[in-house]
Amino acid sequence: MCLLLHTHIVRMKIAIFQHVASEPAGYFETVFFEQEIPFEYVRLYETNEIPDGAKNATHLLFMGGPMSVNDERELPWLVEEKALIRDAVKKDRPVLGICLGAQLIASAFGARVYPYRQETGWCTLTRTPDASGIFSRFPPQFSVFQLHGETFDLPPGARLLCTGETIHHQAFAYKTALGLQFHLELTDTIIREWVKDLDPGIQAAVQKETPRFLADSNRLCRVIAQDFVAKKG
Repeated sequence: MCLLLHTHIVRMKIAIFQHVASEPAGYFETVFFEQEIPFEYVRLYETNEIPDGAKNATHLLFMGGPMSVNDERELPWLVEEKALIRDAVKKDRPVLGICLGAQLIASAFGARVYPYRQETGWCTLTRTPDASGIFSRFPPQFSVFQLHGETFDLPPGARLLCTGETIHHQAFAYKTALGLQFHLELTDTIIREWVKDLDPGIQAAVQKETPRFLADSNRLCRVIAQDFVAKKG
């Protein structure tokens, strides 16, 4: 007697939530293409809504943007994003947030997000002594690119993974979610686009430092991306 067992196989699909045209997934795309992992963009600056297909993605990646997570009245889809983050974590799906995306994760789980000192350009971060998981593979100190004017408190139960001199909370893990205040995904093209309207002094500093730090930043981006896709959604 032969029994046929039907196994439901869920194929990995990454939904990338893009909040502004100038902040795509950058180097994350390179890793996803190399590993032949399907992904789709949810361009909220065009659609103003989250399609049902994206809600069913196995992995969720939330990018940056100039808005605040507190702008829910002006941008109602922020409410949808936070609800989607909570639902994904409840279902043990991997969630990764970059800059605004990290602040969305923090806000989704009850932490305060608020204006603070502006961070622009390359800066050095320090891994916390008790950093675990993927951050145990990071060097004790590393350089990242920053462009933000708000920070966040940690959600209750979250683990702080690295800190900065200007902004203390730089990366945290909460269950299946990982939030990074900084940008590892940048390419030289994206950086040039971002800084072209900034103060000439800042532009000069960024142009001088980018050749020193960009390759290492992308290597760390690859580490994060590979860990992200290795997790089951």
